[in-house]
Amino acid sequence: MSAHGHVDLGHTVAGWTGTTLALLGFAGAGAAVCAAWPPGILIGLAVVVLAGVVTWLLHLAGWGKPSGPRPESEWDWRTRDTAAGAGHADCLGCRAGGPRRAVAAARPRPAARLPAAGEGA
Repeated sequence: MSAHGHVDLGHTVAGWTGTTLALLGFAGAGAAVCAAWPPGILIGLAVVVLAGVVTWLLHLAGWGKPSGPRPESEWDWRTRDTAAGAGHADCLGCRAGGPRRAVAAARPRPAARLPAAGEGA
């Protein structure tokens, strides 16, 4: 059991890809600062921006996750969200994806059952 309880914290293809790209961008920009190479700083910052765009596009393609907990059967990071095509309720990323997703996102997704505080690990 983790410090956050028995819940899914969103380990997804979109999350891992975006985090990796952002880490590489920040590390590259930091190395460029140490080397006093201004174009490298801009390249590193561009990779950080690219990380956000790639994460958003992967989320829209179904490789992210909706807000809130998911059923335990969907916790594997390689599980694709089949409902992503219609958009997720209360998801800023889905609403930014266009009017079709914004309307579809109004349909709430059923909540996953979480164990009570005293239930098993």
